[in-house]
Amino acid sequence: MSEMIYKIAPRAMWSEAERNGAFTGAPVDLADGFIHFSTASQVRETAAKHFAGQNDLVLVAVRPEDLGDALRWEVSRGGAHFPHLYAPLDLSAVAWVKPLPLAAQGTHQFPAELAG
Repeated sequence: MSEMIYKIAPRAMWSEAERNGAFTGAPVDLADGFIHFSTASQVRETAAKHFAGQNDLVLVAVRPEDLGDALRWEVSRGGAHFPHLYAPLDLSAVAWVKPLPLAAQGTHQFPAELAG
């Protein structure tokens, strides 16, 4: 089994995806033509860069092996390879969804699975 990949999303947007049975992407994903994901080592920087100060977010853990050929690893920020999904996210690939609250110092508090 490969390492999980992660999506940060507003809780309301994720709730809509759960009602629809698939996540089609946030506005930035729709504009770019793919759903942005991060690895465990990238997700904190993603939160700080793209979700600074935002509350009421969820962190979604996804099994990359369940995404098939629509998942591509492409060079992005600082030359790092990021996972991009060129299809709607079928919720059957989701391992878990957890709150991503803001801590007192204004940074996001990640669940124990990503402690460190």
